[in-house]
Amino acid sequence: MSLVPYLVKKYLRFDKSQPFITISAILAFLGVSIGLMVLIIAMAIMNGTSKEFKEKISTMSYPITILPATADATVNHYVLDALQAKFPDFKYSPYINSQVIMKKGKKMEGAMIFGVDFKQESEINKIIKKALEGRKITDKFPMITGDGIGATFDLQEGNKTTLIFTESQPSGFSLIPIMKRFTYRGDFKSGMQAYDNAYIYTTIGALSKVLKLDKGVYDGIHISTENPIEDIKKIREFIPPYYAAIGWWQQNGSLFSAMEVEKRALFLVLMLIILVASLNIISSLLMTVMNRRREIALLLSLGATKKEIKNAFFTLGTVIGGAGVLFGTFLGLFGIFILGKFDIVELPADVYGTSKLPLDLSTGDFVSIVLGAIVIVLFSSFYPAKKATDIDVLATLRNE
Repeated sequence: MSLVPYLVKKYLRFDKSQPFITISAILAFLGVSIGLMVLIIAMAIMNGTSKEFKEKISTMSYPITILPATADATVNHYVLDALQAKFPDFKYSPYINSQVIMKKGKKMEGAMIFGVDFKQESEINKIIKKALEGRKITDKFPMITGDGIGATFDLQEGNKTTLIFTESQPSGFSLIPIMKRFTYRGDFKSGMQAYDNAYIYTTIGALSKVLKLDKGVYDGIHISTENPIEDIKKIREFIPPYYAAIGWWQQNGSLFSAMEVEKRALFLVLMLIILVASLNIISSLLMTVMNRRREIALLLSLGATKKEIKNAFFTLGTVIGGAGVLFGTFLGLFGIFILGKFDIVELPADVYGTSKLPLDLSTGDFVSIVLGAIVIVLFSSFYPAKKATDIDVLATLRNE
């Protein structure tokens, strides 16, 4: 049997004369395991939360939006026809929008109303598609609201509600805001309170008539594609410079940038837990080296090489830390499975958009976590292993 495996097995055994060495090794093992478990679960929660927000926001913000880039530019049916001819695989939904005040009885709330073609909108907006299921909209001035609005005004299907528009119309010697009664035909639930409490949808024809807009004139065009990040480049090359194409990730860039910074900060902080735990590996190996000085000196005097002694203690440290990495990985993945399978943690849906804890551990994050832990363990094992070869054989044998 070679020397290195023999020494590793020998030093891993419990030593009754020096129990603190074994206890320190066990603490190092548990510290690395728990730190890695916490880091894996935390990254899964951060990724899941970010993915959940992206799905909610991208649904209601739309993958790509065409807008006029200058004050005199107009988005109209000619632009829509040109885009449909150039990119027939994309899905389109032209819209007009306006700010309104919703009034029923003594209650008044501000909202944003969108005029859309419900058929086209349903193809790119699954929230509206779900809200329209089983409903046939035949009213001249219908509206579909967020469920927050419906709850605030206690709306029942068929109720008529007055909308006060920010646009004005002349009346004698003064201007009065445009007011129109709309028929409530249902609500939608996006999972984002900001949308559910403020968004109203009606037909594009109804809103055009109220705002006295020409037929075929829009405020913008929503576009849905399989790969919006790449497709937006093609659209920008095609449309004239007085139109702008904006992606949903640009409209909410500050939010996702903040979440990414928070994720990186959390990764670094939790990686420090593993770093602190690895200090126990260093202390355990150093105590083993100091306790085995005479034994190491004897081995060196009998022909063992410094490389063998160094490899023995380096292997000892990697075995302790590596076992911690493996066990911590198992605990982390098992914890994700338990949290995803059972509703142990319930979130307030009105705050986070979902009541279930979102979990999504990406392959990149998992590899980064495991590699980071392995690197820390290897560095923690290197110094004590090097220290074991610095023993003065003659002085040690003479004095000890």
